[in-house]
Amino acid sequence: MIIRTTAYPRAGLVGNPSDGYFGRTLSFTFSNFSADVTLFQSPELEIVPSERDHSRFESLRRLVSDVAQYGYYGGVRLLKAAIKRFNDYCVENRIELDERNFTIRYNSTIPHRVGLAGSSAIITACMRALMAFYQVTIPKPALANIILAIEKEELQIAAGLQDRVAQVYQGLVYMDFDRRLMDKQGHGEYVHLDQSLLPPLYIAYQQDLAEGSEVMHSSLRERYDRGDKDVRDAVTFWADLALKVRDLLVAGRGREIGPLLDSNFDMRRRVCQIDDGNVRMVETARSVGASAKFSGSGGAIVGTYADEAMFERLTKALEPLDVRVIKPQIV
Repeated sequence: MIIRTTAYPRAGLVGNPSDGYFGRTLSFTFSNFSADVTLFQSPELEIVPSERDHSRFESLRRLVSDVAQYGYYGGVRLLKAAIKRFNDYCVENRIELDERNFTIRYNSTIPHRVGLAGSSAIITACMRALMAFYQVTIPKPALANIILAIEKEELQIAAGLQDRVAQVYQGLVYMDFDRRLMDKQGHGEYVHLDQSLLPPLYIAYQQDLAEGSEVMHSSLRERYDRGDKDVRDAVTFWADLALKVRDLLVAGRGREIGPLLDSNFDMRRRVCQIDDGNVRMVETARSVGASAKFSGSGGAIVGTYADEAMFERLTKALEPLDVRVIKPQIV
């Protein structure tokens, strides 16, 4: 039996990064890229490295370039941590696993470290494969929590729940992480919205602007925890934006959300240090009339555009910056 599972990148449409601070977000997954896992029974348990895990380079310059693009770690650690945490969940919930071993490998086409949740997509696909192999069912809210714990606790990656919820539920998802809800039931309120409510959207990314989410999150977390008023006010502002955008979408007024997306980024720029390359990408997109904000922690942006003529202007304007523009195919 060969098991093949897939998880997709997500774009934070609005509200991020308030998800890590009991806020609200709207996100969607899209199938232009994917993380795929293959698992099959074998005599020994083996994790097969992917291209991102290689350790042979044609030159010192190529090694430096690889580290700049992918960081120091590939996907094997993600699979190893996911397998370990899956076992922990089964032990804690008295789910007895059989003694079969397996070989597991992954492949991902998701642009790396540009805020499209590529790492959590690999983990999500891995968890789906393990669940299928051992015939274990994990409720979606609990699965999202486990995937977050794999990254935060096993791998020490700073992250929030938004990515994992979006990738587990798929599609366009409204998320409310109200503290009282989280304390009461262990998860937030997660609601699917009809993707046809969305206006035309684009995603643009530049691989050279890749930066791990921990760079932004670590600073924001430290300031939030010590009660920084600017950061706490920003979290409330982002959470309120998500509610406003949801209400506009439900009311059939999706073409009005652009300015709210802009204000999401503008507030982040006020409270966080953002490098010039990311700012330039946002400002260039806005110069043709499109809205623009980070889809995650930097390296990729998401926004609205009015029509095909504007999309063409957007593509041409960003091309000199070596930025690729796509129309997301929402799952």
